[in-house]
Amino acid sequence: MANETKRNLLDFSLWIAGLLAGMVLLAHEAMAGGRLATPPNAAWQAECASCHIAYPPQLLPAQAWRRVMSQLDRHFGADASVEAAAAAEITAYLERHAGTGKRVAGAGSSLRITETPWFVREHGEVSLKNAASCAACHTLAERGDFSERNIRLPR
Repeated sequence: MANETKRNLLDFSLWIAGLLAGMVLLAHEAMAGGRLATPPNAAWQAECASCHIAYPPQLLPAQAWRRVMSQLDRHFGADASVEAAAAAEITAYLERHAGTGKRVAGAGSSLRITETPWFVREHGEVSLKNAASCAACHTLAERGDFSERNIRLPR
């Protein structure tokens, strides 16, 4: 009977270990699988996505987003000014969900996501006609999903 109890305990331990390993793999896929999920924000989506993709806040550090938002009257050659209340809401949202760590390391003074070391490293092997047109290759970019499994390179 003692051997059967030990066997059951071992089987249960292996089952738990497998379950934990599966959970770790799922967590890794959720964090590193290319998905830049961010809680929705209506002002950010309405204002930013009216001209281009609403870039995920994680692609730039907070100080870069503050600079972007403080220069909307000359936003990369266009006047993207918004009402003060909307600007304050969007700025707070971008700061709260801004990138940290490796993805934004070395972002430097550039406000262009396409010039960050992470972007250049990720896209170095791809010839990009318009690097800011994420949806040209990332079929689910509008949903914040930039995973490699959803990439379709244009011909």
